[in-house]
Amino acid sequence: MKRPLALVAGMSLLALAACDSAPPESSSSGGSAAASSPAAGGSLPESSVQPAGCEPTDGPLQIGLVTINLQALFFNQINQAAQAMADEQGVELQIISGNDDSVTQANAIDTLVANGVDAVIVDAIDTEGIKPSVQAADAAGIPVVAVDAIVDEPTIDAQVGTANAEGGAQLGEALLEQSGGEGEVGIVGALNSTIQLERQQGFQYAVTAGGMTVGTIVDGKNVQETAQSAAENLLTGNPDLPYVYATGEPALIGVAAAVRSQGAQDRIKVVGWDLSEPAVEGLRDGWITGVVQQQTFEFGYHAMASAIDLACGNPVEKDQPVPTEIVTPDNVDDYTFYLEG
Repeated sequence: MKRPLALVAGMSLLALAACDSAPPESSSSGGSAAASSPAAGGSLPESSVQPAGCEPTDGPLQIGLVTINLQALFFNQINQAAQAMADEQGVELQIISGNDDSVTQANAIDTLVANGVDAVIVDAIDTEGIKPSVQAADAAGIPVVAVDAIVDEPTIDAQVGTANAEGGAQLGEALLEQSGGEGEVGIVGALNSTIQLERQQGFQYAVTAGGMTVGTIVDGKNVQETAQSAAENLLTGNPDLPYVYATGEPALIGVAAAVRSQGAQDRIKVVGWDLSEPAVEGLRDGWITGVVQQQTFEFGYHAMASAIDLACGNPVEKDQPVPTEIVTPDNVDDYTFYLEG
């Protein structure tokens, strides 16, 4: 049973977000998961939201955040912002990695529910497979916030994320402008990720409608090393391929490594999602021509503020879209703060 809380009046300021199962990595407040981002130790961008909050009757609020993995900078920046707000608000936050496995994620949520946390935040790997655990949390009176991945489930209390299909289509339109609507594009995706499948579908629809051809699609499984190997195979098997699309951070880093290892910078153009050091280097060199950048810190802030207010019984907006922007060789320096420590 969820413990009773002394509610404080006030409105939230929120406006308008196949591998084997392994034991989940986790950390509590101040733990290694929150500090693993390169930005750890530096100042974070200021949050655009703050929770109304409350004064719990029997100790700090307990909130669990179940992420996809602790490898990608993207997820660690969400964690870092959530941790910063939790620390500021006196909330005890437990961050658990799903280790890129949907069963591991579901089990982590079930454990948090059994332990009686006050709210759960989840970045779902499989947005369908996570539903039974979300429903179990709701039955136990524990609110759930979906961040990044949109979970189409009525018991989700708040959705913080990006319109992924639309973002993929936007990047597809940008590639059409570069290509003149001609040429073949290969894709390094993550077929185990609902989010990245949406990005792939939106992109494919846009480029094919504009006259381009989608060729070989390889599966990077949202793991950097796997994505690099898949990208190497893609380039080796298609030596005349002019364009590549990467659907996430591990995929884009893997593609960047593959392009460099094969010396293909002069013959190939790459577009993809989420900034990293290799992506910035490629943008500056001009062969990575567009990267969708999501406001990862805002994801973390919005999700944590929502979780706190839901735990307190305060109203929140259910749908909280966070805008994206396309980073190009011309504007890349405006976005490098995402990588600064």
